[in-house]
Amino acid sequence: MRRRIALSQNFLLDPRLIDDLLDRSTIGADDLVYEIGPGDGIITERLTRRCLSVTAIEKDPRLAAGLRRRVAAHRHPNVSLYLADFLTFPLPITPYKVFANPPFNVTAAVIGRLTAAPTPPSDTYLVVQREAAGRFLGAPEGPAETLAAALLKPWFEPTIVHRFRRADFAPAPRVDAVMLRLCKRGPPLIGPHHAQAYRDLVTASFVAWQATVGQAITSVLGATESRTLRAALPASPSITRTLTSKPSKVPFNAWLELFHEFAAVAGASTWRRVAGAEQRLRQQQTRLQKVHRTRVRPPPAMHHRLMPGPQTFLSDLANWAADETDVAGVALIGSHARGAARPARSGVGAWRHRHR
Repeated sequence: MRRRIALSQNFLLDPRLIDDLLDRSTIGADDLVYEIGPGDGIITERLTRRCLSVTAIEKDPRLAAGLRRRVAAHRHPNVSLYLADFLTFPLPITPYKVFANPPFNVTAAVIGRLTAAPTPPSDTYLVVQREAAGRFLGAPEGPAETLAAALLKPWFEPTIVHRFRRADFAPAPRVDAVMLRLCKRGPPLIGPHHAQAYRDLVTASFVAWQATVGQAITSVLGATESRTLRAALPASPSITRTLTSKPSKVPFNAWLELFHEFAAVAGASTWRRVAGAEQRLRQQQTRLQKVHRTRVRPPPAMHHRLMPGPQTFLSDLANWAADETDVAGVALIGSHARGAARPARSGVGAWRHRHR
C-alpha cells in the first residue's frame, strides 16, 4: 500500500498555560474568534469562557469528530465547528480575531490567507516554529530583514508574545516554538493608493539577486534611467546607506523612507518597469508550489458544519467567490493592501443568516 504522510501537528498540554496566554491577549467577552486546527479542543474549551463565539475549523475528520463529542458533552453553545480546510474557508466581513495552534507545515499559507483577506483579523495569535516567526519578524528580532517582513509590516505589527518549551506539546516537537502576534495597524503605514507600488519596489529589489539595493534598481530600470533617478534622490546618509546595502540588511523603516523618496521623484516610465514584480513572483511560486500528501482524506468541497452556534453560514459554501485566494509562500503576505475590493453584500452577507 502506498505510504501516506500525516498532517504534522503538536498539541498543547496544559490548560493553565493557555489561560495565561489568553490573559496576555486582547481577546475579550465581545469578540468573535476563529481557531484553525483545534485538534482535541484544549484551546477551544478555554476560548469558550473568554469570548462571545468561537468558530473552529478542523480538516481532520477523526479529530473533528472527537471535538464534536467533547463540545457536546460540555454544552458549549457559543462554538461552531466545521470540518473544512481553513485555506478555502470563507472569512467574515465583520470584526474578528484569531487564536490558534495550526500545523507547523501550513504556517506560511495560514498567515498569507489571513493577511490577504479583504477583512483581515484585527489581532492574530498563532503558535509557530521559531524560525518561521523570524521570517515574519525580520530585523531586529530576526537575523535579517526578509521580503516577507518588509511586505507585512506596513499593515501588521509582528511580535513574539511567548516562547514555549518543547515539553509543552504532545508530541514534543523537534524544533522550538513561539506564539507570534500579528496586530493589524490602524491606519496602515502605506496608503491604499500606494500599496502596490511599495510592494512591487520592495519585491523587485529582493528578487533581482543583486549585491545591493542600488544595483537591484539598476538591473530593473537600466543604467541610464537608474542614474537619472538616483541623481534626483536626496543625498542623505540614510538613503545612501540603503542603496549600498544588501536588501536583507535594510531595516523596515529604511524601506519606507526609500519608497517615499522614490515615489516623489519617479516618473511614469519608472513605475512601468517596476510594476508587476510581486505578481511575477506569485506566478513563479505557483509553478513551484509543492503538492502535500496527507494521511487523511481531503474533505469535500462543501464545508460541513458539525456543531450549532449563535450564527451560521449558508450550507452551500461552494458558491463562495475566491477573491482572497492565496499562493502559499512567506513572500506573499498582506496583499489585501493592494486595494482589492471587498466582496459585495449579496455575495458575502448572504452566507451569514439565522439558523432555521
